[in-house]
Amino acid sequence: MDNGNVRLFLNDLLHWSEEDCRKAKVKFNQYNNKDNPLDIYLSAPDQVNTDWLFWRTKRRYFFAGQIAVCLVRLSYDTWLLTTIKEVVKELGVLHGVNYEGREIEKFRPLYGRVVIKYHKTSQQQGRAYESIKDELEVLQLLPSVYDGEDFPGYDKVRLSFAQLANIVSRRKKDWISALENQKAVYLITDRHSGKLYVGSATAEKGMLLQRWSAYVATGHGENVELKKLVEREGFDYVKKNFQYSILENYNAKIDDQVVLARESWWKETLDSRVHGYNEN
Repeated sequence: MDNGNVRLFLNDLLHWSEEDCRKAKVKFNQYNNKDNPLDIYLSAPDQVNTDWLFWRTKRRYFFAGQIAVCLVRLSYDTWLLTTIKEVVKELGVLHGVNYEGREIEKFRPLYGRVVIKYHKTSQQQGRAYESIKDELEVLQLLPSVYDGEDFPGYDKVRLSFAQLANIVSRRKKDWISALENQKAVYLITDRHSGKLYVGSATAEKGMLLQRWSAYVATGHGENVELKKLVEREGFDYVKKNFQYSILENYNAKIDDQVVLARESWWKETLDSRVHGYNEN
């Protein structure tokens, strides 16, 4: 945080003594090739603040009496503080939640609001707080608890299923305003198979928010080939592998036929009828 060129660090907010610093350990939570903890945090923060924080594989991260600091990756070297807990008990569990913790209430106003810069150079998820406390720079104190990325502009929309589901379920205002009255040609990418689906949002079919909400609800939005995929592979396949982006966007006054013509052009260009999920 640039405040007259004075850098602010996490411990400037926590005011921990040397003893507290020695007892604390930071757990860095990031994408594990299956799930993104940031997506999970938006819909189920307790799952991150307990399961992800206190999960143990072979490595023993904490001991009873330690302080556990939970950070979730926002971007390459930015992290969100989601909770700080006192480790009450070790449970002796391997490949599962191995600790019980008690959230430290006095720091609650900071949870979900403090954005920290830290350049992580090793694969270690757990680091002694004392050894890195002078590297945990506070970049931003958000005015409210983090509720997802702000709408970036139509040309920069690229959402995982979990991100889209969070936007729809939480009714994030900037996203809802941007999508609810918008016509568009959009792209669904199956990141596992590489197959594409080109779709359109029109007044007749429902604007973009309505169309994408249907995918959140069913995984297929009543599209024939996507419906077959869900029946064959299950809804979880969609949740794990699908990505949503916008190819072209139009305001509500544009004639539907213009949008449909562009949808057809993109199907031909991306060959999504032959090698993707478009049936026609």
